[in-house]
Amino acid sequence: MQNILSTIVGALTIFSTLAVNVKADEGMWQPHQLPAMSDELAAKGLEIDATSISTLTEFPMNAVISLGGCTASFVSSQGLVVTNHHCAAGSILHNSTPEKNLLKDGFLAKSYAEELAATPGSRIYVTQAVTEVTEQVISGLEDKVGNDFYQAIEVNEKSLIAQCETQEGYRCQVYSFHGGLEYYLVKQLEIRDVRLVYNPAASIGKYGGDIDNWMWPRHTGDFSFYRAYVSKDGLPADFSLDNVPYQPKSFLKVSAKGVSEGDFVMVAGYPGRTNRYRTASEVENQFEWAYPEAKMLRERFIDIINGTATEGSDERIKYESLLAGLANYAKNFTSMIEFYAKSPMLADRKSRENDLANWISKDTQRQQQYGKTLATLDELIAEGQEDQARDIILGYIRSTTMLPTARKLYRLANEKRLTDVDREPGYQQRDMIRFKSSMERIDRRYAASVDKALLTEMLKRYAALPESARIEALDKVFGIGRLFNEARLSRTLDRMYAQTKLGDLDARLAWLDKSVEDFNLSKDPFIKFAVAMYDTDMQQEKKSKALSGKLMKVRPQYMQAIIAFNRDQGKPVYADANSSLRVAVGHVKGYAPEDGLRAEPFTRLEGILAKDTGIDPFESPSKQLELIKQKQYGDFYVKSIDSVPVNFLSTLDTTGGNSGSPTLNGRAELVGLLFDGVYESIIGDWGYDPQTNRSIQVDSRYMLWVMKYLDNADNLLDEMDIVY
Repeated sequence: MQNILSTIVGALTIFSTLAVNVKADEGMWQPHQLPAMSDELAAKGLEIDATSISTLTEFPMNAVISLGGCTASFVSSQGLVVTNHHCAAGSILHNSTPEKNLLKDGFLAKSYAEELAATPGSRIYVTQAVTEVTEQVISGLEDKVGNDFYQAIEVNEKSLIAQCETQEGYRCQVYSFHGGLEYYLVKQLEIRDVRLVYNPAASIGKYGGDIDNWMWPRHTGDFSFYRAYVSKDGLPADFSLDNVPYQPKSFLKVSAKGVSEGDFVMVAGYPGRTNRYRTASEVENQFEWAYPEAKMLRERFIDIINGTATEGSDERIKYESLLAGLANYAKNFTSMIEFYAKSPMLADRKSRENDLANWISKDTQRQQQYGKTLATLDELIAEGQEDQARDIILGYIRSTTMLPTARKLYRLANEKRLTDVDREPGYQQRDMIRFKSSMERIDRRYAASVDKALLTEMLKRYAALPESARIEALDKVFGIGRLFNEARLSRTLDRMYAQTKLGDLDARLAWLDKSVEDFNLSKDPFIKFAVAMYDTDMQQEKKSKALSGKLMKVRPQYMQAIIAFNRDQGKPVYADANSSLRVAVGHVKGYAPEDGLRAEPFTRLEGILAKDTGIDPFESPSKQLELIKQKQYGDFYVKSIDSVPVNFLSTLDTTGGNSGSPTLNGRAELVGLLFDGVYESIIGDWGYDPQTNRSIQVDSRYMLWVMKYLDNADNLLDEMDIVY
């Protein structure tokens, strides 16, 4: 273990010495790496001190916040928060009804009193500190393997988190970097009272819909506003009319000047996951099996929801957010598959691994340290893929509502038998507010007819698996045998949905306080399912953790080899995205998606006129169309494009989770909100191509134009510090 720790120190030294040599705009950098890049960043166009970007308690980093899946930023001294429209969609839909559809018509609170409570469980996380804790996590675990190693890591992480959260109002988490080579403890202020302030109509915020998703040119006003509230003492608190707006230590100024082609930009945010160090075998399986299968299942879910819930109905409104997510990733996977087929990615990964193996073989010490790493890793990866045909179906079953709800409730009852420190993460006392919120959200995200249709589809697919791949307990509950009887399954599900009380909020919440014995005596069909499956679920979980524990020992060795190999090649190493705070730098720049075609870096208001068909998703508000025809540009006119810019392209290296991230100029002023990438760059989760990787931002000037001339959001414009 001491050898591993020594290697980690060496790896951090590598970052310091190599970062200055980075020339491309590739990389999602940890803030502490940025001071070593200060000369290059200044040459690119950064005007503030690079050290300030690495200091999370100072401007501008303390203005960048997480929503727990999207990024956002403070833009006023009164806790006003800007993020993407699609990031606020859950709260918009939560407050919508067929009679008062905020998604369709938009919403603007003219005063604090008119602001609406966001979706139950909505949070704003303000990062306070990031501390390396590698030695505290892995020290003394040399002899542990498999599930024992996994559990030991978990115990150490829970201990660190408990120490970190002794002060009320904070949420802490341990993040693994480089597959477990490094661990960092992140401390965040957790603001629990989040309110919806303003969202433009869907004809602005979702303009282009699924058709334009991941495409360029784009004309989408993907922005919305929240406000953070705290108690009168300035501490995080549950929703209360007595709460007051949170006053952040700093906030971003909003630029009405914007950016021009070639300008420096940077983005700070919380990118979700990238896979740039995955092996060739993982790449091959993901692109040739997992993505095609997931694409098909997501498209099937979309068809079922659309076919079950009538457009405009309350049932459809409940599933709009899920539909958007399904469509987004179905298109994402389509692009992944398409570009993989015509790219050299697999050959490049195989070549990289061959080069790495040759490099290892040329040195006795490297052979001793890494000689078995690649082969062992491939063996474990293959083991994890053995049941993937079944596991993907079970995964999509967990995307329904009633079955996973019953399972979670029964798991909670069992976990509550243990001391808090021994409970599974997600079921500890620190998780109970979040757990309860997840139960509350179901009311606006669940319709029995849709849930039953989705579950029926997935159980039919499950029943078609070879008997050896199926799970005995699951087969027994649903009466699935050698000869599948669809009519019987349909009758079983009809009965279950008719008899369950879990669709009722009060009934769900009542189960939070019930014992295992209460569950065992229940006649609710979904509760009975959870009880019948529990032992099998625990066995499956233990098996999964045992494999994860093995991988958690081998992945760090693999990354040690990659880092050392890159050092010899003169290449920098940044960690794959893992939902922790990162910074990317780049420039405003167009691209050539194909031979003979040049994509300009800006779109204009006039493009909205050209696209308008009067039919969703290209149905702009009549007021907007008239303003454009009248050339009502106001303070946001840009001479070089003879209009107001709507969206722009940049070379920023980003991925999912960066949605809502503030795009900043060299002075750290907000010039846009990142909300998408171009179709050709979707595969960027697996590798960065400087020629085609482009992020799409909504231009700050279009945001301000919509707010001023279309929605008359003068109260918010007056509240923000706008730089003209």
